Amino acid sequence: MLETIVFIDEGFLDKLTLFLGNGKRLKFNKFDFAKRISQNENLFCKYLFYYTAPPFQGNLPTKDEKKRRKGYDRFVLSLSKNKNVIVREGRCQKTFDKEGHAIFRQKGVDTLLTIDLGHLKDDFPSIKKIIIVSSDTDFCPAIEDIKKRDKIEVILYTYFDRKRHSKFSLSNELISCCSKWAKLEKSFFE
Repeated sequence: MLETIVFIDEGFLDKLTLFLGNGKRLKFNKFDFAKRISQNENLFCKYLFYYTAPPFQGNLPTKDEKKRRKGYDRFVLSLSKNKNVIVREGRCQKTFDKEGHAIFRQKGVDTLLTIDLGHLKDDFPSIKKIIIVSSDTDFCPAIEDIKKRDKIEVILYTYFDRKRHSKFSLSNELISCCSKWAKLEKSFFE
């Protein structure tokens, strides 16, 4: 069985598990999930690259911010105990909308994934197929580059609902730039 690497965009996956869990996040082992979708493609998951960002922390973190950070640190420590899981962390930015409500966004996470895709051939020369779990068209130039330059097949696992402007509307560009795609369903998490 050919080895593969699974790249997970946690921001996308978190929204999806919340949606599939009807407002409650699905609980599942991230590496088992990566192995399951790899097996679905007749591949062996050698590594999982997991892209995330720690929760926002103010200059003087609030009690809630400290609690969120403590839970996040436990989660990352648990993931990192598996030598086949590589956690890549961006940062969390806090801004405010016109009404003064806080908005939190991951920053630098997509860039980290793009950098890792660009180093794939040098870091893992035996890998011929990879799996990306995302819905972000920002990855298209990197995907097209590794397909053309490195001859690596890119399999996309994603979710979309065909509703314009919904959080799960998906550009055809991402689907067409990948070698193959599959729609994620709740069964992949069980």
